[in-house]
Amino acid sequence: MNLMDDMRERAKADVQRVAFFEGENPTMIKAVAELTAQGLASCVVVGNVEAIERNAAEQGVSLEGVELVDLADEEANEALAQRFEVLPSCRWKAKGVRRRVVRPMERALMMQALGDVDITFGGIDCPTGDVILGGQEIIGLADGIDTISSMGIFDIPGYEGSAGQLLGFGDSAVCQNPTPEQEASIAISACDTWNALTGSEARCALLSFSTDGSGAGEMVQKVRDARDIANERRPDLKIDGEFQLDAALRPEVAAHKVHRESAVAGKANVIIWPDLNVGNVGVKLVQMFGHANAYGPMLQGFKKIVCDCSRSAPVSEIVGNVVMSCVRAQCLKGE
Repeated sequence: MNLMDDMRERAKADVQRVAFFEGENPTMIKAVAELTAQGLASCVVVGNVEAIERNAAEQGVSLEGVELVDLADEEANEALAQRFEVLPSCRWKAKGVRRRVVRPMERALMMQALGDVDITFGGIDCPTGDVILGGQEIIGLADGIDTISSMGIFDIPGYEGSAGQLLGFGDSAVCQNPTPEQEASIAISACDTWNALTGSEARCALLSFSTDGSGAGEMVQKVRDARDIANERRPDLKIDGEFQLDAALRPEVAAHKVHRESAVAGKANVIIWPDLNVGNVGVKLVQMFGHANAYGPMLQGFKKIVCDCSRSAPVSEIVGNVVMSCVRAQCLKGE
């Protein structure tokens, strides 16, 4: 059983409630119908119900089993606003809450903050920046985390690493030039995401052009500082660096270049790019020349699971990302 098949089975075993806020999008409503029909998620679609139902009819999909939240329902809007505004995390006054409760994305996030749903999912029409900002304002950052970031998982044909063909990577989508504190946050979040999705322990390498002091300068020092911060914040996680890519992944290279004990060197299953330039190029190199499939990227760093998908995402990709999100939400509840 491959990683995605395993996660689909896990999603079915403990179905999570997922709020979608782009029900008028043809691709998104098809994904909602497929997730519901296959029992992968309990789907809640927030928006203009008439428009959502019309979209579903035009796409020829059934909304049987899908819960619809109508933002035209003033009584329901007021009831939810009253529940939300008394949360300690609510940062708006009464008028601000009531302005936002009728906006699909913010309504979905409010429902999540209240525990009415487990996951918020969107992004096919909504910019990533808006999803991140909404998540930060309404859900908030996880404890010990300084920044929202992303993580993905490669499935690389022919690669034989410590986790077989799988290799986690981050951040390749959000944080452009992370500070040491932010890079530490990316590494911590990536370890938690890897652990949740694969069920195996993360061994996380912070990448650089330098291995264990072979180089010097601000770029190297940033990575070393990030390692120290991550280890101080989460001593339970295996996070180490700075390593070149081959020293992180190949035991024989690590044995030659790393002259100290390391639980990560040569055995890494998660790698952290030093900045978004490297991350973007690295992902495309592995996909183009390694012919890898990439799961994700998934947003991470929120207190709860908030998801953003590509604007060009097909139904299959959305379904896969929702499944991964459900597995992550299960693990978050079990902490």
